[in-house]
Amino acid sequence: MGKTGRDWTQIYAIYGMDDWQTPVFLLIHAIFFSISSVLFLVYFDFVCYSFQLILPAVFTTGFARFAAGFTGSVTALSGVCLFYAAGNIFYSSVALRWEMAQRMVSAVHDWSTVKTALDVGCGRGILLNAVAMQLKKEGSSGRVVGLDRKNTTLSTLRTAGIEGVQEYVTCREGDARRLPFPDNYFDVVVSAGFVHTVGKEFGQKTAAAAAERMRVLGEVVRVLKGGSVGVVWDLVHVPEYVQRLQELKMEDIRVSERVTAFMVSSHIVSFRKPSQHVVGPSEVRLDWRFNGIC
Repeated sequence: MGKTGRDWTQIYAIYGMDDWQTPVFLLIHAIFFSISSVLFLVYFDFVCYSFQLILPAVFTTGFARFAAGFTGSVTALSGVCLFYAAGNIFYSSVALRWEMAQRMVSAVHDWSTVKTALDVGCGRGILLNAVAMQLKKEGSSGRVVGLDRKNTTLSTLRTAGIEGVQEYVTCREGDARRLPFPDNYFDVVVSAGFVHTVGKEFGQKTAAAAAERMRVLGEVVRVLKGGSVGVVWDLVHVPEYVQRLQELKMEDIRVSERVTAFMVSSHIVSFRKPSQHVVGPSEVRLDWRFNGIC
Protein backbone atom coordinates (compact mmCIF):
# COMPACT_ATOMS: atom_id res chain seq x y z
CA MET A 1 0.00 0.00 0.00
CA GLY A 2 2.89 2.34 -0.48
CA LYS A 3 4.41 3.98 2.56
CA THR A 4 2.66 3.05 5.77
CA GLY A 5 3.31 3.73 9.40
CA ARG A 6 4.67 7.19 8.61
CA ASP A 7 5.36 9.82 11.20
CA TRP A 8 2.41 12.23 11.26
CA THR A 9 4.70 15.26 11.50
CA GLN A 10 6.22 14.29 8.16
CA ILE A 11 2.78 14.02 6.59
CA TYR A 12 1.77 17.47 7.87
CA ALA A 13 5.09 18.93 6.70
CA ILE A 14 4.49 17.65 3.16
CA TYR A 15 0.79 18.40 2.73
CA GLY A 16 0.04 21.19 5.18
CA MET A 17 -3.54 22.20 5.99
CA ASP A 18 -6.06 24.10 3.91
CA ASP A 19 -7.98 25.35 6.94
CA TRP A 20 -5.98 26.34 10.02
CA GLN A 21 -8.57 28.85 11.18
CA THR A 22 -11.20 26.40 12.42
CA PRO A 23 -9.01 24.27 14.75
CA VAL A 24 -7.21 27.38 16.02
CA PHE A 25 -10.56 29.08 16.71
CA LEU A 26 -11.78 26.01 18.60
CA LEU A 27 -8.50 25.68 20.48
CA ILE A 28 -8.58 29.30 21.66
CA HIS A 29 -12.12 28.85 22.96
CA ALA A 30 -11.19 25.54 24.58
CA ILE A 31 -8.37 27.25 26.47
CA PHE A 32 -10.69 30.08 27.49
CA PHE A 33 -13.33 27.70 28.85
CA SER A 34 -10.69 25.59 30.60
CA ILE A 35 -9.18 28.59 32.35
CA SER A 36 -12.65 29.78 33.29
CA SER A 37 -13.49 26.41 34.86
CA VAL A 38 -10.28 26.51 36.89
CA LEU A 39 -11.13 30.02 38.10
CA PHE A 40 -14.58 28.79 39.10
CA LEU A 41 -12.91 26.11 41.20
CA VAL A 42 -10.27 28.38 42.75
CA TYR A 43 -12.69 31.19 43.54
CA PHE A 44 -15.69 29.00 44.23
CA ASP A 45 -16.72 30.74 47.46
CA PHE A 46 -16.38 34.16 45.82
CA VAL A 47 -18.55 33.04 42.88
CA CYS A 48 -21.22 31.77 45.30
CA TYR A 49 -21.12 35.08 47.16
CA SER A 50 -21.43 36.98 43.85
CA PHE A 51 -24.53 35.00 42.89
CA GLN A 52 -26.11 35.80 46.25
CA LEU A 53 -25.13 39.45 45.94
CA ILE A 54 -26.62 39.83 42.46
CA LEU A 55 -29.94 38.06 43.16
CA PRO A 56 -30.30 37.63 46.91
CA ALA A 57 -33.98 36.73 46.60
CA VAL A 58 -33.21 33.83 44.28
CA PHE A 59 -29.87 32.49 45.42
CA THR A 60 -29.93 31.03 48.91
CA THR A 61 -26.59 29.74 50.17
CA GLY A 62 -27.32 26.17 49.07
CA PHE A 63 -28.74 27.16 45.70
CA ALA A 64 -25.85 29.55 45.03
CA ARG A 65 -23.35 26.74 45.65
CA PHE A 66 -25.30 24.45 43.34
CA ALA A 67 -25.50 27.12 40.61
CA ALA A 68 -21.79 27.89 40.88
CA GLY A 69 -20.87 24.20 40.77
CA PHE A 70 -23.17 23.52 37.84
CA THR A 71 -21.85 26.51 35.88
CA GLY A 72 -18.25 25.50 36.54
CA SER A 73 -18.96 21.91 35.46
CA VAL A 74 -20.62 23.00 32.23
CA THR A 75 -17.73 25.34 31.52
CA ALA A 76 -15.19 22.55 32.10
CA LEU A 77 -17.18 20.12 29.92
CA SER A 78 -17.38 22.74 27.17
CA GLY A 79 -13.61 23.12 27.28
CA VAL A 80 -13.11 19.35 26.96
CA CYS A 81 -15.54 19.15 24.02
CA LEU A 82 -13.83 22.05 22.26
CA PHE A 83 -10.40 20.46 22.77
CA TYR A 84 -11.74 17.23 21.26
CA ALA A 85 -13.30 19.07 18.31
CA ALA A 86 -10.09 20.99 17.60
CA GLY A 87 -8.04 17.79 17.81
CA ASN A 88 -10.42 15.81 15.61
CA ILE A 89 -10.51 18.47 12.90
CA PHE A 90 -6.72 18.85 13.00
CA TYR A 91 -6.29 15.06 12.77
CA SER A 92 -8.95 14.65 10.09
CA SER A 93 -7.45 17.33 7.84
CA VAL A 94 -4.26 15.45 7.00
CA ALA A 95 -3.35 12.42 9.15
CA LEU A 96 -6.76 10.74 8.86
CA ARG A 97 -6.90 11.55 5.16
CA TRP A 98 -3.57 9.75 4.76
CA GLU A 99 -4.83 6.74 6.73
CA MET A 100 -8.06 6.57 4.73
CA ALA A 101 -6.10 6.90 1.49
CA GLN A 102 -4.16 3.76 2.43
CA ARG A 103 -7.43 1.93 3.13
CA MET A 104 -8.87 3.05 -0.19
CA VAL A 105 -5.79 1.86 -2.06
CA SER A 106 -6.09 -1.53 -0.35
CA ALA A 107 -9.73 -1.77 -1.51
CA VAL A 108 -8.42 -2.29 -5.06
CA HIS A 109 -7.04 -5.82 -4.99
CA ASP A 110 -5.08 -5.83 -8.26
CA TRP A 111 -3.09 -2.75 -9.22
CA SER A 112 -0.85 -4.60 -11.65
CA THR A 113 -3.36 -4.15 -14.50
CA VAL A 114 -4.19 -0.49 -13.75
CA LYS A 115 -3.02 1.85 -16.49
CA THR A 116 -5.24 4.85 -15.86
CA ALA A 117 -6.67 6.06 -12.54
CA LEU A 118 -8.61 9.16 -11.57
CA ASP A 119 -8.82 11.02 -8.25
CA VAL A 120 -11.90 13.28 -8.21
CA GLY A 121 -11.33 16.31 -5.97
CA CYS A 122 -7.63 15.65 -5.43
CA GLY A 123 -6.84 18.80 -3.40
CA ARG A 124 -3.18 18.76 -2.33
CA GLY A 125 -2.78 15.18 -3.45
CA ILE A 126 -2.84 12.89 -0.41
CA LEU A 127 -4.95 10.19 -2.08
CA LEU A 128 -3.52 11.01 -5.50
CA ASN A 129 0.02 10.34 -4.30
CA ALA A 130 -1.04 7.19 -2.42
CA VAL A 131 -2.35 5.80 -5.71
CA ALA A 132 0.80 6.91 -7.53
CA MET A 133 2.99 5.22 -4.91
CA GLN A 134 1.03 2.01 -5.37
CA LEU A 135 1.54 2.19 -9.15
CA LYS A 136 5.25 2.78 -8.57
CA LYS A 137 5.42 -0.15 -6.16
CA GLU A 138 3.83 -2.41 -8.80
CA GLY A 139 6.35 -1.24 -11.39
CA SER A 140 3.46 -0.02 -13.49
CA SER A 141 3.64 2.35 -16.43
CA GLY A 142 0.21 3.67 -15.47
CA ARG A 143 -0.68 7.21 -14.47
CA VAL A 144 -3.16 8.78 -12.10
CA VAL A 145 -5.02 11.98 -12.95
CA GLY A 146 -5.95 14.41 -10.19
CA LEU A 147 -8.97 16.55 -10.96
CA ASP A 148 -9.99 19.52 -8.83
CA ARG A 149 -12.36 22.44 -9.33
CA LYS A 150 -9.63 24.81 -8.13
CA ASN A 151 -6.30 25.17 -9.88
CA THR A 152 -4.10 23.33 -7.40
CA THR A 153 -1.69 21.95 -9.99
CA LEU A 154 1.48 23.55 -8.64
CA SER A 155 0.95 22.55 -5.00
CA THR A 156 -0.21 19.07 -5.97
CA LEU A 157 2.75 18.41 -8.25
CA ARG A 158 5.05 19.76 -5.53
CA THR A 159 3.81 17.14 -3.06
CA ALA A 160 4.09 14.46 -5.75
CA GLY A 161 7.69 15.49 -6.31
CA ILE A 162 8.45 15.26 -2.59
CA GLU A 163 6.90 11.78 -2.52
CA GLY A 164 8.98 10.77 -5.54
CA VAL A 165 6.02 9.98 -7.81
CA GLN A 166 5.74 13.07 -10.01
CA GLU A 167 6.18 11.00 -13.19
CA TYR A 168 3.03 9.06 -12.30
CA VAL A 169 0.83 12.10 -11.65
CA THR A 170 -1.09 14.46 -13.92
CA CYS A 171 -3.36 17.29 -12.74
CA ARG A 172 -6.41 18.87 -14.33
CA GLU A 173 -8.88 21.54 -13.40
CA GLY A 174 -12.50 20.64 -14.02
CA ASP A 175 -16.05 20.18 -12.78
CA ALA A 176 -16.79 16.82 -11.16
CA ARG A 177 -20.40 17.13 -12.32
CA ARG A 178 -19.20 16.98 -15.93
CA LEU A 179 -15.91 15.12 -16.00
CA PRO A 180 -13.81 16.05 -19.07
CA PHE A 181 -13.06 12.43 -19.96
CA PRO A 182 -14.61 9.88 -22.34
CA ASP A 183 -16.81 6.98 -21.28
CA ASN A 184 -15.19 3.82 -19.93
CA TYR A 185 -11.73 5.33 -19.74
CA PHE A 186 -10.32 4.71 -16.24
CA ASP A 187 -9.34 1.44 -14.63
CA VAL A 188 -9.87 2.91 -11.14
CA VAL A 189 -11.72 6.02 -9.92
CA VAL A 190 -11.31 7.26 -6.35
CA SER A 191 -12.45 10.27 -4.34
CA ALA A 192 -11.79 11.24 -0.74
CA GLY A 193 -13.77 13.75 1.32
CA PHE A 194 -14.98 15.63 -1.73
CA VAL A 195 -18.40 14.60 -3.03
CA HIS A 196 -20.28 16.05 -0.03
CA THR A 197 -18.93 19.51 -0.91
CA VAL A 198 -20.57 19.51 -4.34
CA GLY A 199 -23.77 21.53 -4.42
CA LYS A 200 -23.21 23.08 -1.00
CA GLU A 201 -24.20 26.44 -2.46
CA PHE A 202 -27.77 25.10 -2.42
CA GLY A 203 -27.54 24.03 1.23
CA GLN A 204 -26.33 20.61 2.34
CA LYS A 205 -29.77 19.18 3.12
CA THR A 206 -31.62 20.43 0.04
CA ALA A 207 -32.85 18.29 -2.82
CA ALA A 208 -30.83 20.41 -5.25
CA ALA A 209 -27.59 19.64 -3.39
CA ALA A 210 -28.42 15.93 -3.29
CA ALA A 211 -29.06 15.98 -7.03
CA GLU A 212 -25.65 17.57 -7.63
CA ARG A 213 -23.94 14.87 -5.55
CA MET A 214 -25.76 12.18 -7.50
CA ARG A 215 -24.55 13.76 -10.75
CA VAL A 216 -20.97 13.35 -9.53
CA LEU A 217 -21.58 9.66 -8.78
CA GLY A 218 -23.11 9.22 -12.21
CA GLU A 219 -20.03 10.77 -13.78
CA VAL A 220 -17.72 8.51 -11.75
CA VAL A 221 -19.62 5.49 -13.07
CA ARG A 222 -19.60 6.84 -16.63
CA VAL A 223 -15.82 7.25 -16.92
CA LEU A 224 -15.07 3.96 -15.15
CA LYS A 225 -14.36 0.97 -17.37
CA GLY A 226 -16.65 -2.03 -17.18
CA GLY A 227 -15.36 -4.53 -14.65
CA SER A 228 -13.31 -1.86 -12.86
CA VAL A 229 -13.48 -0.55 -9.29
CA GLY A 230 -14.54 2.77 -7.80
CA VAL A 231 -13.78 3.79 -4.20
CA VAL A 232 -15.29 6.81 -2.43
CA TRP A 233 -14.65 8.02 1.11
CA ASP A 234 -17.03 10.71 2.22
CA LEU A 235 -18.98 12.25 5.08
CA VAL A 236 -22.63 12.04 6.15
CA HIS A 237 -24.27 11.24 2.80
CA VAL A 238 -22.92 7.72 2.24
CA PRO A 239 -26.38 6.03 2.48
CA GLU A 240 -27.47 8.20 -0.47
CA TYR A 241 -24.45 7.05 -2.46
CA VAL A 242 -25.16 3.39 -1.75
CA GLN A 243 -28.76 3.80 -2.89
CA ARG A 244 -27.68 5.59 -6.06
CA LEU A 245 -25.05 2.95 -6.86
CA GLN A 246 -27.69 0.27 -6.45
CA GLU A 247 -29.95 2.17 -8.86
CA LEU A 248 -27.06 2.27 -11.34
CA LYS A 249 -26.75 -1.52 -11.03
CA MET A 250 -23.24 -1.46 -9.60
CA GLU A 251 -21.91 -4.74 -8.24
CA ASP A 252 -20.03 -5.77 -5.09
CA ILE A 253 -20.99 -2.61 -3.18
CA ARG A 254 -19.21 -2.55 0.16
CA VAL A 255 -19.37 -0.04 3.01
CA SER A 256 -16.65 0.23 5.64
CA GLU A 257 -17.09 0.70 9.37
CA ARG A 258 -17.91 4.19 10.64
CA VAL A 259 -14.98 6.56 11.12
CA THR A 260 -15.42 9.94 12.82
CA ALA A 261 -13.99 12.67 10.60
CA PHE A 262 -14.48 16.40 11.06
CA MET A 263 -16.83 15.56 13.96
CA VAL A 264 -19.29 13.60 11.77
CA SER A 265 -19.56 10.02 10.54
CA SER A 266 -17.73 8.89 7.42
CA HIS A 267 -17.46 5.63 5.47
CA ILE A 268 -15.59 4.18 2.52
CA VAL A 269 -17.81 2.84 -0.26
CA SER A 270 -16.30 0.56 -2.90
CA PHE A 271 -18.08 -0.91 -5.91
CA ARG A 272 -17.46 -2.63 -9.21
CA LYS A 273 -18.95 -1.52 -12.52
CA PRO A 274 -20.49 -4.42 -14.45
CA SER A 275 -18.64 -5.43 -17.60
CA GLN A 276 -21.80 -4.72 -19.61
CA HIS A 277 -23.24 -1.55 -18.13
CA VAL A 278 -26.52 -0.11 -19.36
CA VAL A 279 -26.71 3.67 -19.26
CA GLY A 280 -29.03 4.88 -16.48
CA PRO A 281 -31.71 7.57 -16.95
CA SER A 282 -29.59 10.32 -15.37
CA GLU A 283 -26.34 9.36 -17.07
CA VAL A 284 -25.24 11.12 -20.24
CA ARG A 285 -22.76 9.65 -22.65
CA LEU A 286 -20.34 12.33 -23.80
CA ASP A 287 -18.78 12.30 -27.22
CA TRP A 288 -15.37 13.72 -26.38
CA ARG A 289 -12.66 14.10 -28.94
CA PHE A 290 -10.09 13.08 -26.42
CA ASN A 291 -6.58 14.31 -27.02
CA GLY A 292 -4.96 13.01 -23.86
CA ILE A 293 -4.95 14.10 -20.26
CA CYS A 294 -1.46 15.50 -19.85
